[in-house]
Amino acid sequence: MLKQSFTYYLTLAVIKLKGLKQKFSQDPIDYKAIRKEDVHHPRGRFFRNNITREFQIFESSITEVSTNTESNKLIMFIHGGAFISGPGQHHWDTIRTIAQETEYTIWMCNYPKAPEHKISEISTNIDTIYQEAQKHFSPKKIVCIGDSVGGTLIAALTQRLIAGNKALPKQLILVSPVMDASLSNEDIAAYDKVDPMLSIKGISSAKRMCAGETSLKNPMISPIYGSFKSFPETILFLSENDIMYPDQMLTINLLKKENVHHKVIIGKSMPHIWPFLPVMKEAKIALRQIIKLLNVS
Repeated sequence: MLKQSFTYYLTLAVIKLKGLKQKFSQDPIDYKAIRKEDVHHPRGRFFRNNITREFQIFESSITEVSTNTESNKLIMFIHGGAFISGPGQHHWDTIRTIAQETEYTIWMCNYPKAPEHKISEISTNIDTIYQEAQKHFSPKKIVCIGDSVGGTLIAALTQRLIAGNKALPKQLILVSPVMDASLSNEDIAAYDKVDPMLSIKGISSAKRMCAGETSLKNPMISPIYGSFKSFPETILFLSENDIMYPDQMLTINLLKKENVHHKVIIGKSMPHIWPFLPVMKEAKIALRQIIKLLNVS
């Protein structure tokens, strides 16, 4: 059995040093403290040269990044952050690498956050962004990428598109998606003990802030309770040491049941959203896999 890299253990040490587990173990969760890590305007030469425009769609701020102004392909990048924060520097680093290594234009979608905004408002924003994207790109040329609750929002968007008989994106790439905001799966408790980043207590608090009067089992915030019939190709990058893992396993079964073309990449002993984490060798390998998938699609 292969050992993890030195940078894997270094990453875990940094996660511990930052106190992420502690921050996500509070109820109510201190969303203001977590937001201090947000990066809304990335710095550096690459972004100065390759942010082609910044604009608003409804209540969302969109940053368009492209190294090829003639590109006819779009990535709708829906960042994670437990609905209460984001985007983070790791999201921008990921976007930079994808933009450098593919021909895609990328829309970083900075949607409104809880608790000031609820899931119904956030969902309307995601729907409106996709509607606007179709004015500029063929749905057959659109890929949706999301990590954590970004994956939630993409899966729920897709369910609404199918229900409304609307055109679907070509492909979904979901990184450690949160599929059930209720966290009612009894198997999660065991993963809480090994997850270095997230905790049931804090995540539950964030979900309640976002849900408001909406049931935590509404497919809008918990797509596992919706239908996966007719989903486009779906790629899942999952983390073994993640409290979301048990619900992701159930989701795979639902995809199989509906004969959805899908692929699953499991990070052995990896933490939540590992392909987007900085420094770690395993993350770089996973991101290369994502880029390879994009370059053949």
